[in-house]
Amino acid sequence: MQLQQLLKSLELRNHAPTEQWNPQYCGEIPLHIDANGKWFYQNSPIGRQRLVKLFASVLICENGEHFLVTPVEKVKISVADAPLMIVAWQQIDSEQGKVMQVTTNVDTQYPLSEDYPLVVKDQVPYVQLDHGLRAKVGRNVYYQWAELAKVDEASQTMRLTSGASSFILGHL
Repeated sequence: MQLQQLLKSLELRNHAPTEQWNPQYCGEIPLHIDANGKWFYQNSPIGRQRLVKLFASVLICENGEHFLVTPVEKVKISVADAPLMIVAWQQIDSEQGKVMQVTTNVDTQYPLSEDYPLVVKDQVPYVQLDHGLRAKVGRNVYYQWAELAKVDEASQTMRLTSGASSFILGHL
C-alpha cells in the first residue's frame, strides 16, 4: 500500500486494520516512546505530529510488547510506560446520560465505557484501548477528574461515572 493511500484511509479511521494483517517479524527498530508519550527515533524527538499519528495508527501491543505493524512487516519498538496519553476530555450527551469522551495525544477519541474502561495500576490511571494499547491519564486530566469524582464511603474509593458505567479513580 502506498503511503498516500494509507494516509488517506487513516483519515476515515483512527487505526489501520492491523488485525487483518499477519506480517513477518522483522526485528527491533530504534523507536522509543517515553513515559510522557513523547516519540523518539534514534534518541531524537519526532517533531512531525502527522508522522507520530501515522506510527500510532499501526501500533499494537501483544503480551506487553509493542509493535508497529504493516501488511508486510512487524517491528518491535520500546515503550517506557503507556504509548499514548489522555490529554483532554469532555462530557457528551448520550442515551445513557453524560459520557466522558477522552482525547489522546494523537487526537484519537474514545468514550470512557466498558469497552474503553478506566483502570488503575500502581495508583496510576490508564484507559484501556483497542489493539492491547492503553493510554496514561495526564496529570491535568487526573486533577480535573479528582474534582468531579464522588467519594464512595463504603469502599473508600473515588469514583467517576461515564454513561451507565462507574470507574474507580483512586482509593482514599
